[in-house]
Amino acid sequence: MTNEERTQIIELQRKGYGYKQIATITGLPQNTVKPFCSRHPAVDDALAEAKELCRNCKKPLEQTLHKRKKVFCSDACRMAWWNTHPEKVERKAYYTIAEMLHGGFSHQEEKSERGRSAAVLCGAQP
Repeated sequence: MTNEERTQIIELQRKGYGYKQIATITGLPQNTVKPFCSRHPAVDDALAEAKELCRNCKKPLEQTLHKRKKVFCSDACRMAWWNTHPEKVERKAYYTIAEMLHGGFSHQEEKSERGRSAAVLCGAQP
């Protein structure tokens, strides 16, 4: 399958054509079109949220009244989606490994609020 055929299949999917119609228009076998469409759903995330579909697998979601809006159909879909979209994670703090290991201070001199050294709190031997 060429890249042109792939883009044509995705465009036809977005227009709402089914597997048989896409196969006849592109001239590809239906057994080629169907797996491609199932692996590459043409539903955008914004459209999926508007239609209340799972962000990962695009299955319809059943919303419960007076509860938080569901975005994923299961925990497996939620974890799979976040693992494939790490750039969308809103991190609140960034640390380098050196900062995490050393903390930017001497373990002998610096004391925590409770009086124990930072090395003990980190699990290191004082």
